[in-house]
Amino acid sequence: MLAAAIPLARAQNNYEIQVYGADTVAPRTTMVELHSNFTADGQKNFVGTQYPDNHAEHETIEITQGINDWSEVGFYIFTSERSGQGVQWVGDHLRPRVRIPEKWRWPVGVSLSTEVGYQRARYAPDTWDWEIRPIIDKTSGRWYWAVNPALERAWHGPDVKLGIDFSPSVKVSYDFTKKITGGVEYYADYGSITNIASLHDQQQQIFPAIDLNVSPDWEFNFGVGIGPTAATDHWIIKCIVGRRFQWGKKR
Repeated sequence: MLAAAIPLARAQNNYEIQVYGADTVAPRTTMVELHSNFTADGQKNFVGTQYPDNHAEHETIEITQGINDWSEVGFYIFTSERSGQGVQWVGDHLRPRVRIPEKWRWPVGVSLSTEVGYQRARYAPDTWDWEIRPIIDKTSGRWYWAVNPALERAWHGPDVKLGIDFSPSVKVSYDFTKKITGGVEYYADYGSITNIASLHDQQQQIFPAIDLNVSPDWEFNFGVGIGPTAATDHWIIKCIVGRRFQWGKKR
């Protein structure tokens, strides 16, 4: 049964916790981000040969290069640190993305990301997987919202038989000042699109979060996540710090 398989097979992706906006990195620009996520209350026991993530610190380096005004490519380096295990390399992913150009003047921002990569079996049951992530967002006055109805597919591991997985995420935020934005981020894994898991076995996380808009070249996001379902890590603290580097003259 899928419901029984969810908490055992579907590992939580606590390495990069972010709701994407539709914008891509500008051409001749490189974005470097550090994703720091600490699982304060999570899985305490081994699941097969997979390490528990309770009190694990996950550090992810994300490097994104702008190609032109409608595309970019990103690269991830995942690491994990836990008492008794030291700092361990977990895996790498590659993520190309395209968007609808602003000159088309669509009423909402739209882009499409696809991500493929490897992660060691000690940290995820599926060593190779693929994701396609449609991204829709809009800014209206001080309000902003983004929806990422992601689909995931395992290519090697026990979840291959589960087929395509539905993992949506949503963000709603409000600009309290020009520099401080507060909001809520929601992340979920509902299981196979052909057999949605029961609420008890779904992974769901709610993050009250804050963004600091200190400079166009910098990105800062901080949140504390609550997992209300049995299949979810109960408390996660996350922080994203990013910096844009421009090469050559601006267009």
